[in-house]
Amino acid sequence: MKSGKLISAIALLGALAIPVSLAAQQHKKEHHHYKLVDIGTFGGPESYVNPTPGIGSPHQVNRRGATVGGAGTSIPTTTNNNPVICGGFDGIVPFVNHGLEWQNGVMTDLGSLAGANNCSVATSINANGEISGHSENGVIDPVLGLNELRAVRWKDGVIQDLGTLPGGSVSAGAGINTRGQVVGFALNGIPDPFSIYDFQLFGSSNGTQTRAFLWDKHNGMQDLGLLGTGNDAWGDFVNDQGQVAGFAYTDSTPNPVTGLPTTHPFLWEEGKGMTDLGSLGGTLAGSEPADYQGALNNHGQVTGVSTLAGDLIHHPFLWTMPGPMRDLGTLGGDCGQAFAINDAAEVVGLADVPGPCGQVFHAFLWKSDVMTDLGTVVGDTCSFAHAINSTGQIVGVSLACDYSVLHAVLWQDGQIIDLNTRIPPNSALYLTRAFAVNDRGEIAGVGVPRGCLFDDQCGHAFLLTPCDGNHDNGGNCGERVEGAAATAQSSSALVTQYPGTMAEDSSSTNDRTGTVRGRFGGRYPYRGFGTDQPK
Repeated sequence: MKSGKLISAIALLGALAIPVSLAAQQHKKEHHHYKLVDIGTFGGPESYVNPTPGIGSPHQVNRRGATVGGAGTSIPTTTNNNPVICGGFDGIVPFVNHGLEWQNGVMTDLGSLAGANNCSVATSINANGEISGHSENGVIDPVLGLNELRAVRWKDGVIQDLGTLPGGSVSAGAGINTRGQVVGFALNGIPDPFSIYDFQLFGSSNGTQTRAFLWDKHNGMQDLGLLGTGNDAWGDFVNDQGQVAGFAYTDSTPNPVTGLPTTHPFLWEEGKGMTDLGSLGGTLAGSEPADYQGALNNHGQVTGVSTLAGDLIHHPFLWTMPGPMRDLGTLGGDCGQAFAINDAAEVVGLADVPGPCGQVFHAFLWKSDVMTDLGTVVGDTCSFAHAINSTGQIVGVSLACDYSVLHAVLWQDGQIIDLNTRIPPNSALYLTRAFAVNDRGEIAGVGVPRGCLFDDQCGHAFLLTPCDGNHDNGGNCGERVEGAAATAQSSSALVTQYPGTMAEDSSSTNDRTGTVRGRFGGRYPYRGFGTDQPK
């Protein structure tokens, strides 16, 4: 089993893709600039906003600009019972990480359930400032011999243990909605050799069943049930109507190509239970914990990824009630995956251009039955889109396909914008990855400070505030970027400060890049909350 990261995803809409050149769409127009906030750390080398999709998607930044994630402290993980679960952006870090909240210039250490020596991470924040996530509890998991995790909620600065299912030792929280409902997964006490948590993440056949849960303050933790004759389910997303999306086994027999029982995405609704969303003909749909793709919007539409018949290639899908699942196609290549969707059923992700799975891929926007190639920054060869807001702003990464160069980017008004050209010159960070964008256009992601070579080891979380009239302080931008200086910084600074020669390791997990080769193939950039361990 490939090593992986906590939390994956499911989500929405579909039709066969028609590649369209973004460059031919519209005339370019000048975009505004941004105030850059380097969120900093708790004394350790790194901080991070979790990827979209994946852990915390899609609310790492709420409508007030409050941002959540994790940051390293100065406490070595050797003081902890076991450092493997204690994770940051790539899962294996030398210092204890704590959940963070940044708001109005104040960075708050959210602590953990078991004191300073134990890890936590904040995954999602709602409009009311309630935060979901998970924390070590200071107890050793009897199955894995690692520190146990507990799903948690922070409210008004107080951490609450959401517990586990009967007999279980582990749980973790993913999303939180405006009602304060938290979704995630929890173990019970029933033995299961294919436990999603124990087997898929850690390769142990001695684990117990993994179940999707929905927690609220009135009913506590609710097991959302199962599909078919399967024994496991995983919860990823909860929308403001209380619908939940995730994925589940539909049987208990491993398939020869994937090595897993047949897996389908689901949509759960109160009073209706789980609806099986099917697949595009393969036996693996709706992701796995080692990969990040998919989303759920407020209309109950789900997007994600599914293998086709034979399980050798995969495509993004969109599901809309009553179904069936729609194949969104690719940009002419073999594979693709969907990462996010907004309430207008606009889907973004990555898709291969003509060629084999995962070799050369571009970000796409799927809208009204048309897949548009969003392109790359000049000089780059690959890109992918992580998030889209209600106004159609899209954020993600433009990069060399070997991950040796990365640029955090915004797609808007038919343009791709390297965000490094829209912040003051000589800024403290070089912006490598944009993970989230709220409806006010505030963007969160990860960048590298001077002297940092790899953003998965010493990168810092950032927040960009637009310099426009939608913000009370007009963005408080101070020094603005002037074209030529910004352009000069864009690639030369990255090469000298962040060489990141990532092509040198094509193994399952590259610790220098934080990329994972999941069962869907291709490169899946990113990390969740520290579940990587050497295999």
